[in-house]
Amino acid sequence: MLEIKNLCFSVDGDARGAKLEIIDNLSLTIEDGCFAVITGPNGGGKSTLAKLIMGVEKPTSGQIIFDGVDITDMPIHERAHLGIGYGFQQPARFKGMTVRKLLSIAAGQKMAACECNEYLSRVGLCSSEYLNREVDKSLSGGELKRIEIATILAADPKLAIYDEPEAGIDLWSFDRLTETFKELHSERSDRSIVIISHQERIINLADKIILINDGRVEKVGPKEEMVDELGFSLSKTTNPACTLIPRTIAI
Repeated sequence: MLEIKNLCFSVDGDARGAKLEIIDNLSLTIEDGCFAVITGPNGGGKSTLAKLIMGVEKPTSGQIIFDGVDITDMPIHERAHLGIGYGFQQPARFKGMTVRKLLSIAAGQKMAACECNEYLSRVGLCSSEYLNREVDKSLSGGELKRIEIATILAADPKLAIYDEPEAGIDLWSFDRLTETFKELHSERSDRSIVIISHQERIINLADKIILINDGRVEKVGPKEEMVDELGFSLSKTTNPACTLIPRTIAI
């Protein structure tokens, strides 16, 4: 279980030393086995919150507790060893490293081609075309994003955090990813998934929706209770990549 208690994160706002609060006294709980989607307007603090959980950024104050362990001051690699995985909005490139090697590092063991194929196919990539390619500038942003998600699947973290996993990918791959997230949630009831997204198809998969604005949790609840707050219908959309903007929030 992930517990966030009174979390704050501020940065220098101007030359006079004023502070800008990005995360403002935020408290939140993600239960084991929960599929949560964090949504809200751009600039509201969603990605910053994800980085604080993973340890990419350090909070100004507050606590982050994972499975009863205070990880607030832990470095990234120790959080990863505890079972937290993170997919960046803009994944890193690794010149000289092949996709197969990256998957093996994520899994913690040398992986056979057939094992790599399983993870790559789940994100809509053909193993024969990508296994020996380098994770460098030759890959498009969408390809890189899908490879990163495949590495998270290979690592099999207890808590997987994805920051806008749909960004930069085509509609067919988007369909494949939504199916993958749905399958993961149904297959592993002991694993939690947190996705930052505005996409209706992804939001429809959630057990819990967390609405964040101005660094605070404005509302949190089951999907069915959040429909009016988000301003969309739970029925299928004709556009699978439809972007949502909560209607009750001024942007």
